[in-house]
Amino acid sequence: MKVLIVYAHQEAQSFNAALLTRSVEVLTACGHEVRISDLYAMRFNPVATADDFQERRFPDRLQYDREQKYNYQHGSLNDDIVGEIEKLLWCDMLILQFPLWWFSVPAIMKGWIDRVFVNGVVYGAGRRYDTGGLKGRRAMVVTSTAAYPDMCAADGLVGALDVILWPLQNGALAYAGCKVLPPFVSWSVNYVDETVRRSYLDDYAARLRQIEVTEPLFFHSLEDFGSNWRLKPGVAARTAGQGGPVSP
Repeated sequence: MKVLIVYAHQEAQSFNAALLTRSVEVLTACGHEVRISDLYAMRFNPVATADDFQERRFPDRLQYDREQKYNYQHGSLNDDIVGEIEKLLWCDMLILQFPLWWFSVPAIMKGWIDRVFVNGVVYGAGRRYDTGGLKGRRAMVVTSTAAYPDMCAADGLVGALDVILWPLQNGALAYAGCKVLPPFVSWSVNYVDETVRRSYLDDYAARLRQIEVTEPLFFHSLEDFGSNWRLKPGVAARTAGQGGPVSP
């Protein structure tokens, strides 16, 4: 497989950096080809502005998503976006790796999604979920947190993890057409000892060795929804976002 890791952490001595190093070692040893977008090292610009476009379809008022589509079609997107789109379309497997901040990704990764998940490539013109522009690819969230596992239980202090990750796993990856694998989470990394951190590295290595055969998470297909954009009568909600079960 061709694996793209989009990585967001500032510190070269961090636990996330150790996860990244281990992932490259394991994936390469398994015969996969790996490319990395190290966003902080690249000084990737996360701010979506009119400067992203060398041409304008609507010069009087910025409609960012429509300008994305127009400029992609005319080959006039900024080079940094074009380079990341090329990696995205190259890969068979997309890994988003980051520390969980305020129930979400760091701003630099959110900006990568905003600028690189381009209208006319990843979504738009009927591209969503089953028909998304990244259809046929796999994806996985790899994150670390200072939270303890029980804090992210269904009745935990901050709520169920699949609810926390819903905007990313459903709203970006599944919407774009990816088959989303269960996330890999390193818990309470600030408070565990080195033995536990090493066990996380080993567990992650084991997960990576199975990425080609791991069963993806369930998301409702387009055929489960009616013309009113809601689940059809008789279709039971099976995801957290549609009011179905959440993690125990």
